[in-house]
Amino acid sequence: MSKRIIVRISSVLVMGLILMTIWIFCKLFFAGAAYYTEQDWLEYRFYTPDLLKKMPRISDKIQFDFVNVTGPDAHVFTIHFYGATDSSVIRNYLASEGYEPQKSCDVEAECWKNIKSDEVITIAKYASPKEIFVQIYQRFGSSDMEHPMGKKDL
Repeated sequence: MSKRIIVRISSVLVMGLILMTIWIFCKLFFAGAAYYTEQDWLEYRFYTPDLLKKMPRISDKIQFDFVNVTGPDAHVFTIHFYGATDSSVIRNYLASEGYEPQKSCDVEAECWKNIKSDEVITIAKYASPKEIFVQIYQRFGSSDMEHPMGKKDL
């Protein structure tokens, strides 16, 4: 093969790889929702905030959700612990991370807040089926809050 053909083939392959990477990033970044586990490496790395990544695992069956509520202005991140009934380990973890329980909550659940951010953490339990879920509601718009996907104030 001549050098010209090798260079053209290489250029096409590199451009294809670049376009595929851009397409995957756009698909993740502009998704309205995602449902995944820790085994879904790309989604787990892209969507899951550090607080949920470091959260103690209180059950063997775990699922994560991401929902883009109002465009890029608010995101909801959830971790579901199936078969779990005791959330005391999660409460202790949140307290160690600087979160404090709130006296009131917009939903029928236990709400926590950190004075350093606008995040609201919700802990709720379902009796049937046995499940505990922890949800992070992040609203973007204040300059001190960093976007979970690495950008400030999108």
